[in-house]
Amino acid sequence: MGQRVGLGYDVHPFGHGRPLILGGVRVESHRGLTGHSDADAVCHAIADAILGALALGDLGKHFPDTEARWHGASSVGILEQVVAMAAEKGAAIGNADVTVVTEEPRLAPYVDAMRERLAEALRVGMDRVSVKATRPEGLGALGQGHGLAALAVVLVETP
Repeated sequence: MGQRVGLGYDVHPFGHGRPLILGGVRVESHRGLTGHSDADAVCHAIADAILGALALGDLGKHFPDTEARWHGASSVGILEQVVAMAAEKGAAIGNADVTVVTEEPRLAPYVDAMRERLAEALRVGMDRVSVKATRPEGLGALGQGHGLAALAVVLVETP
């Protein structure tokens, strides 16, 4: 098999009245992320990385926010659809590594649950999924708590 690498990035502002969903897991927080779907930046970044590795465009091409059917959609469900698209091309996920950039909330208590849920969605063992978090130390909009970003790199094995 061949190998391809994809890089994904997603950012969403915080907003009130929504749950915070990251990596398919509900994270205890007084505010969630705003977006057309459930705004799970972790799943969005990983899905974009897979699409990029296979030169299939980006998430917006396949799941546009102009379509009502994606309003409030589960991002882990979208990720599962992207994995299915990859499988249709004979590709499989080798591993995924994601970093979440946010001042708060602290994500350490949720990392293993995220890894487990993402591994299921990616059709790989949990030992092939890494989730890390870092703080921007007060710098910029993310450091001031206005939003959250996720960066992902994925290795895709191709025929």
